[in-house]
Amino acid sequence: MRIVLITMAIAALPLVAACGDDKADQPQVTAADLSRSLQEKGIKDANLADCAAKVYVDEGISQAGLRILLKSDDTKAVDPETLGMSKQDADLARSATRKIAGACIGKS
Repeated sequence: MRIVLITMAIAALPLVAACGDDKADQPQVTAADLSRSLQEKGIKDANLADCAAKVYVDEGISQAGLRILLKSDDTKAVDPETLGMSKQDADLARSATRKIAGACIGKS
């Protein structure tokens, strides 16, 4: 009976280990990733997309928040909290959006 239990525990070990938090394994979201995503969602001006992406990253939005921005299919303005961002990331995203209007629009 002991041998069966030990064998089952050893056999289950890789499965349990695979259920860990895989977010640490995900690559860092960069400004280039965001720029590419913004262009795919309709921003035709590459300079504007680059500038906006840099502002979002520089604002300090967490990697989880940046991933939400990447995955968002919505091409129109939405409240970041409705996308599933934390309150802190949503506040940072709103702040970045306001900064983009002054820092990027008309500069490309």
